[in-house]
Amino acid sequence: MADVLPYKPEQGEIPTEPGVYRFRDAQGRVLYVGKAKNLRQRLSNYFAPLRTLHERTRRMVTTAASVEWTVVPTDVDSLQLEYMWIKEFDPPFNVRYKDDKSYPFMAITLGDEAPRVMVTRNRKIPGARYFGPYPKVWAVHDTIDLMIKVFPIRTCSDASYKRAMSTGRPCFPGQIGKCGGPCSMTVTIEEHRAIVDDFVAFMAGGDERFTKELTKRMLAASAAMDYEAAAKYRDQLASIEAVLGKSALVLPADEDADLFGIAEDELAATVQHFTIRGGRVRGVRATTIEKELDISGADLVDQVLQRAYGEGVDIPRRVLVPSLPDDAAELEVWLQERRGRRVEIAVAQRGQRAELMRTATLNAQQALIRHKTRRTSDYVARTQALTDLQEALDLDTAPLRIECFDISHLGGTNVVASMVVFEDGLPRKDQYRSFNIAETTDDTDSMYQVLMRRLAYLDRPEPEDQADSAVVTDPLATDAEVVTTRKRPRFSYPPQLLLVDGGKPQVEAAARALRDSGHTEIGLCGIAKRLEEVWLPGEDFPVILPRTSEALYLLQRLRDEAHRFAITHQRKRRRRDISTVLEEIPGLGAARIKTLLKHFGSVAALKAAAPDAIQEVPGIGPTLAQSIHTRLRSG
Repeated sequence: MADVLPYKPEQGEIPTEPGVYRFRDAQGRVLYVGKAKNLRQRLSNYFAPLRTLHERTRRMVTTAASVEWTVVPTDVDSLQLEYMWIKEFDPPFNVRYKDDKSYPFMAITLGDEAPRVMVTRNRKIPGARYFGPYPKVWAVHDTIDLMIKVFPIRTCSDASYKRAMSTGRPCFPGQIGKCGGPCSMTVTIEEHRAIVDDFVAFMAGGDERFTKELTKRMLAASAAMDYEAAAKYRDQLASIEAVLGKSALVLPADEDADLFGIAEDELAATVQHFTIRGGRVRGVRATTIEKELDISGADLVDQVLQRAYGEGVDIPRRVLVPSLPDDAAELEVWLQERRGRRVEIAVAQRGQRAELMRTATLNAQQALIRHKTRRTSDYVARTQALTDLQEALDLDTAPLRIECFDISHLGGTNVVASMVVFEDGLPRKDQYRSFNIAETTDDTDSMYQVLMRRLAYLDRPEPEDQADSAVVTDPLATDAEVVTTRKRPRFSYPPQLLLVDGGKPQVEAAARALRDSGHTEIGLCGIAKRLEEVWLPGEDFPVILPRTSEALYLLQRLRDEAHRFAITHQRKRRRRDISTVLEEIPGLGAARIKTLLKHFGSVAALKAAAPDAIQEVPGIGPTLAQSIHTRLRSG
């Protein structure tokens, strides 16, 4: 592969002004759109030597056949043009959004002669004011039912309204008390418009004013002994309190804000958008983002805000984000132009805002887990993942059984390993195993040891006359545990693919174990976490799977599950960790314990050491050495 791209512009050709650039392939398709405050400085990063580029950036620039740019007067103009081009061209290497669902909204059709409140998923009704989104349709209907008891506005269809106004007969919802528009023949168009304005003001956050006003009217009617009117105001007040009770006060009552909680990994991100009006969460929206290129958290926030406010939606006074994008000032100007008033982008750092951000982030993390789980549990997705793996790794058959191995340690001590098993793309938790590694030099040596122990099981001869079950010693079990197995021990089935957590060094150690055990027929690969590269033995460059591929999601879940299982096993071991035992000896502190473990190199060597050998450690005298020796032998 040439180290210089053939379409690289001359250095002097690229301007230093702000602008937007587009990479295109040989057919003219736009692959990526980006903005820059200094085009020359930004584009020079893409045309650095290919070996220095991020693997996925390298794939994008080598797929492209040309680059073009457009200079704009200001940074704000570049932001607007970038948003417009991303919407127009939908470039495959830009982040891709996928809403979890089409959310229902409450809409008030302010553009109509007699505005109507309705439930809709259509965000393009001319002149409409939207509230929400709501998680469920019934939640919108419940809110509307309560609201029209206080603010009786029109709920009937346009056809019913026109028929009623032309005939002079109330619409059917009006006859049963479900419609308060002019078509009910109870109010004029002007009076109805005033009620609609109050409805919108309340939903926009004017809670306190209406509560105080209704309370005042109720008390006045009661004092005048107009108990019928007082009861009416009491019921309206109860309806308002019921609406408010559905959303707790999370910020000061006068605060309007949008808050974005984000969770991400190397492949995807999820966003929880909390709409807060009058200090209460009025709506929640979840979005999933698939990342094709590596993108920082700040750049991701930039893209999220562009998408959230690019459709002319209601923009609040304050936008709360987990981290400020580099062009936060330009984004504020862009939002201010859309809102017509000042907008502040801020990080939620303390108090109620920080607490709400933690809640939104937790929801985003759970949504990310659900997103990954759905992709790997779907039958079609699993089949596609296994087929893609077979092709990408050049396997003879689809890897119906995959075993993934991970090494975990605590500062070089407590070295453990995990093995997780997926069959047909689904976890087989009954076949997970954990390993204790007594002595090792590094992670590659640990990986070699563990795989040799596992692969030895494949060569074990089966007993000729074995009953339905028999007690056997499992070579995989820690400390030679005695276990009961079935006729054909489950680990005598070879996997079609071994996956190791790590890059080239770990893969080469695993390949050596396959050769030494005589099982080179088993496929092997490794996945490096930082860049999600897939490494094959003997290769100088990794295999780059598309970020949206089902195969990469399956490998990622295997790796994450192996890591989780290894950490769980290590935590169990820490409960009986030697450090805990040593801390019980008078005169031994954290520094001396660390020196002891470093001197002997392993727990086993320390336990086997005589008092004289322990005494050689700096800071350990004869009495303390004897105490250590006695305590370890008795434990």
